Amino acid sequence: MSTLTPDHTIPTPGDHLRHAERIALLERVWANGRGLVGQLTAVNHTTIALRFIVTGLVFLLIGGMLSMFIRLQLSWPGLNVLDPERYAQFVTMHGTTMMFLFAVPIMEGFAMYLIPKMLGTRDLPFPRLSAFGWWCYLFGGIFLYSSFIFGSVPDGGWFMYTPLTDSTYSPGKGADFWLIGVTFAEIAAVTAAVELIVAILVTRAPGMDLTRMPLFAWAVLVTAFMIAFGFPPLILASLLLEIQRAFDFAFFEVARGGDPLLWQHLFWLFGHPEVYIIFLPAAGVVSTIVPTFARRPIVGYTWVVLALVATGFLSFGLWVHHMFAVGIPLLALAFFSAASMAVAIPTGIQIFAWIATLWAGKPWLRVPMLYIIGFFITFVCGGLTGVMLAFVPFDWQAHDTHFVVAHLHYVLIGGMMFPMFAGLYYWLPLASGRMPSESLSRSGFWLVFIGFHLAFLPMHITGLVGMPRRVDSYAMELGVQWLNLLSTAAGFVLAVGIVAILIDVALCFRLGRRGTENPWQAGTLEWALPHPAPKYNFASIPVVDDRNPLWHDPGVVEATRRTDGLLGEAVDGRRWIIGTGIQSAQPEQAIRLSNSTWLPLFAALTIAVLLGGFITSQYWLSILMLLPLIGLFLRWLWTVNGRETPLEIEVAPGLRLPTQALARNAPGWWALVGTLMIVGSLFASLVFAYFYLWLNAPAWPGGGATLTASTPMLAALGALLAAGVGAWRMPIALRAGHTRAAVIWSAFAILSAIACLALQLPAIADAVGAPQRHAYGSVVWTLAGFQALHIAVAVLIAGFVALRIHHGHVDAVRSLEARIATGFWRYVVAQGLIVWALLHLFPRFA
Repeated sequence: MSTLTPDHTIPTPGDHLRHAERIALLERVWANGRGLVGQLTAVNHTTIALRFIVTGLVFLLIGGMLSMFIRLQLSWPGLNVLDPERYAQFVTMHGTTMMFLFAVPIMEGFAMYLIPKMLGTRDLPFPRLSAFGWWCYLFGGIFLYSSFIFGSVPDGGWFMYTPLTDSTYSPGKGADFWLIGVTFAEIAAVTAAVELIVAILVTRAPGMDLTRMPLFAWAVLVTAFMIAFGFPPLILASLLLEIQRAFDFAFFEVARGGDPLLWQHLFWLFGHPEVYIIFLPAAGVVSTIVPTFARRPIVGYTWVVLALVATGFLSFGLWVHHMFAVGIPLLALAFFSAASMAVAIPTGIQIFAWIATLWAGKPWLRVPMLYIIGFFITFVCGGLTGVMLAFVPFDWQAHDTHFVVAHLHYVLIGGMMFPMFAGLYYWLPLASGRMPSESLSRSGFWLVFIGFHLAFLPMHITGLVGMPRRVDSYAMELGVQWLNLLSTAAGFVLAVGIVAILIDVALCFRLGRRGTENPWQAGTLEWALPHPAPKYNFASIPVVDDRNPLWHDPGVVEATRRTDGLLGEAVDGRRWIIGTGIQSAQPEQAIRLSNSTWLPLFAALTIAVLLGGFITSQYWLSILMLLPLIGLFLRWLWTVNGRETPLEIEVAPGLRLPTQALARNAPGWWALVGTLMIVGSLFASLVFAYFYLWLNAPAWPGGGATLTASTPMLAALGALLAAGVGAWRMPIALRAGHTRAAVIWSAFAILSAIACLALQLPAIADAVGAPQRHAYGSVVWTLAGFQALHIAVAVLIAGFVALRIHHGHVDAVRSLEARIATGFWRYVVAQGLIVWALLHLFPRFA
């Protein structure tokens, strides 16, 4: 590979003509299609990110409207604005909307919009995956709200505690709409996690090593890892409860060996990290805005990064924080109480760093900074009440009262909504090319700030005097009616403020005055772009050597707009970006991206029909939809890295890079790593459920059923290991140039895996019986089914790679897909060994 030496000479007049041609070509290559078809097939990160943000704001309005009905009902004792059933439905849908359809997706939208621009690249590495995630998010939200049309609105609370939500106490389809709709929407979260991890690790601008990465990118990276490990427990819990409701399994039913507290553990294993999944990107926004308006680099960059990472780790040790009142042993209470208080340390480090930056700088009070001040005041109050609730005796006193409601909203609105509005106003000139109305935006801030505090501050008092949460009325004797009336009136002030902000933002795109470029004089790379930013972002990929490149070298703006630098010319009329080393940040590969396509929309629609068949109990339809779904994903993969892709391209005069099919740090490989983190977390949650039920059931295994090692089981284990050998030998044969042998080894792995399933599943049926008999059978069959599903996917991958080898798309040089297939097979074999030991060896030593 040649040494990177971008040419920064001044273009001649002739070069200007060439420059115009190159810009026109870049615009044509990176543009969405025309009309409705173009909108439906778009995959560009700017388009998809703005859709996430707009959709999230729409759900914010819907969820906010529900909350207004809730506040009206509570404004005075004995009112009948909502009957108890409708009140429970509105509370459930309000919480679900705000947590799953607004807070997380909108921060993902911010991340998708900003990360490529901040990192100095043109797009995310898997644009079709981003589009697929947005369609799943949209369809999942519509799926959830269609419950109003069918008269089956969920009413079990946004936490859906069992046994309240099992089929006995929640008959009908309300809980099913929640379980399936939320899981459908959460596909967007996990796909975005994979996308963002890979983007941040391998597509940063040359020179932007980890110590020069913007703090927003660090916050998003930590958040993406948290999503990868935090969302699978909720997905697993939803699947288990839906399986119980649909097929009468017994995970949460005490009479058959189950335990309803298992739901709470799995839910809060997700639920508490969820608070920080929402907060950390917002903290990244604050860490970006504060230095800009303080007019100096942030104080304690390294400490802020360490605080972000520490917060991510600690947040996974706090889930019992929400279960102090359910009968946890005192030793465990002490541990989780201390852990809950310890998380205040890294949070405090960030707050002190922001204050120190403002103290050492020359603060400039504009609208984004006004929202940051609102964030400081509100979030610190929420953090202090969080420390109070970490004390077990206080938590017992305030548990399930409006004090907790107040704390929750102070943390979430203070920690997420104020920074979100700050970010919205901060980056609005970049997206629109125009400036928002100063007077309207300041009015919106004061309405939101005053309305919020008058609405939620009184709830601390009403909660302390004993007003319970989740009930539609309260006794007049509590004497809190005037405080509730104040909260309701202030809630409407808050709602008016939010509507004013959204109107201001919408008007800005059409009526705002033209703004100057980089109006805040910021130092991060996204402000090097023209306003509004073009679809291709940078005409030439920038080279950076500082955390604030625009402050350090203002010439970088001109360099990124010329077309004589890295990827200044659209090679072969396709979308290309540059991949760099994770630590070195030096160019290592050229990554070809997808153009606009129907595949994400069709795949999401097929999943919607599949889930529709499930919720209507038309299981034949769900099974039938598996065929087109598999076909769509195979078509998706078939169009990646074909033999028509060049082995290397010239990204600048004298600099040639290999394409991703040849690169060691290819995005596809890191996508596999990210996917296995998610799958592994899902599997670890299932193993946790297995041991939790085992340890807490009075009689285990139930009905005398015990699964021990037998001859068929040993044979199944041997077949699994043989499949692993076949998958391991396949890439070796390929690298040696023996393509026929590689295909044969793939076929050997497939046949061995099928033999494993054929031996194992009948043996489990004979020993355990039906999964409905006891929770033991339920969890054993679920573990076996989980492993069988992974073997089926591995078989599909092996067959796909064998076919690609046969057609010449994969060979000794283009070996990325073979590496990915082998990596997945290794995981499947390792997981299979653990499942086998759990099912057949553990009962002997328990």
